Amino acid sequence: MTYEQALAKVNKEKPRSKWNFGTTSFNKYHAIKTTYNGSIYDSKLESKHAQNLDFRLKAGLISGWDRQCKIDLYFYDSKGNKVTYKSWKVDFCVHELDGTYTLEEVKGMEGDDYRWKKEILEKVWLKDNLNYKFKVYKSKDI
Repeated sequence: MTYEQALAKVNKEKPRSKWNFGTTSFNKYHAIKTTYNGSIYDSKLESKHAQNLDFRLKAGLISGWDRQCKIDLYFYDSKGNKVTYKSWKVDFCVHELDGTYTLEEVKGMEGDDYRWKKEILEKVWLKDNLNYKFKVYKSKDI
């Protein structure tokens, strides 16, 4: 019996997970929350992308950007009515110089929920919102 197991037995607690290192919090993919410019991001990759967006803004390549942009996804039924709303917080919404917007998602790993949302976004939402584009950044892109 290890020291942690014995201590847990005495305190009637479960042993700590090997991924729990004090106050650092992890998500299900073990990404580490990171602070950049006073904001907390879900991963180091997201905070690095935010830094890149700030560089693009200072260089005059974009007119602005927002983080955690909420969009409502929907389907159309056979009669053409909107049904089944599901909201999605896209990592970044970039304001382009021409007045359009680019929804930017930063992904280290793609889960099933993300794939489903991306498919609905591309097949339905973007067709109804022509002034928006969608771009995915992987770790090799940043």
